[in-house]
Amino acid sequence: MIQVSNVHVRTNTALPSPQELCTEIPRSDVHADFVAKSRQQISRILSGADKRFLVIVGPCSIHDLKAGQAYAQKLAALADRIKDRIMVVMRVYFEKPRTTIGWKGLIMDPHLDGTHDIPQGMRLARTFLREVIALGLPTATEMLDPITPQYIADLTCWSAIGARTTESQTHRQMASGLSMPVGFKNTTSGGVLPAINAIKAARQPQTFLGIDESGRASVVATEGNPDCHVILRGGEAGPNYDAASVSETLALLSKNHLPPVVMIDASHANCSKDFRRMSAVFHDIVQQRRAGTQGVIGAMLESNLVEGAQALQESLDQLSYGQSITDPCLGWEETERILLEAAEAEM
Repeated sequence: MIQVSNVHVRTNTALPSPQELCTEIPRSDVHADFVAKSRQQISRILSGADKRFLVIVGPCSIHDLKAGQAYAQKLAALADRIKDRIMVVMRVYFEKPRTTIGWKGLIMDPHLDGTHDIPQGMRLARTFLREVIALGLPTATEMLDPITPQYIADLTCWSAIGARTTESQTHRQMASGLSMPVGFKNTTSGGVLPAINAIKAARQPQTFLGIDESGRASVVATEGNPDCHVILRGGEAGPNYDAASVSETLALLSKNHLPPVVMIDASHANCSKDFRRMSAVFHDIVQQRRAGTQGVIGAMLESNLVEGAQALQESLDQLSYGQSITDPCLGWEETERILLEAAEAEM
């Protein structure tokens, strides 16, 4: 008989259900209370009720749990020092979108060797989120695969839809049902209107195919997510963090009957992927707020223990501790300096 199904499928490995994994790595009442309060604070910043500056900061991706924990401990101490002026949320990114090929993140390849032990990746991600929350740090991640939220969303305080998926109907529908505030990035070409259209879709009730807590295919019907916003990250045409671009985006949001608020990513195309320029971009964002542009409610930074980036090595022993294996990041000392400066500017 001629094969017509799974012609190009090599294996099909069952995952534990979300319910099974959440039972194995449980969320305590303390965790739940912290996540709920953090989401509420972020929502209040988006609405203008909380005037603090929101900063999403941390490694481009988590690949070394020990280094990630060390970074989180430093960030938690810094966040506590500036909490009256800046709400710090840690980037805890486990999934990495790829233009072509490359390491796809801790969930997809936790051993960094191409074995794609996704069940273990889910366990490590959930455990790490719990540890960050235990330090008193809110968590942020990009929701890339639409199945992932069932496993980790209850431990996530803010999430992003990336530049490559902002135009995806699947991700817009998923965002409409997420329980936390969601930022939509402008497209890789630099287009802002697709992100605005994504917000309009995500704020509305949606019905789509998904999975339930038992892992069964299901029909998911949502109420819509009111806490969505635009993230300016630059594009192929260049940066868009400047005052003119920000003003244009705020006006476009108002024209589309959406709250005129934006977050600005100081990395990616806004710094031309040169981490040495990230501090200057961040400084410009902070100065725009000082000049009265209250629509700029937050910023994003890619930061790690050690500045720069390194290539993923065949022998993991050759990797430098605390340095990114994806996008280049600011080092810790520079991160601390610019966040303390920003806190002073927010006074």
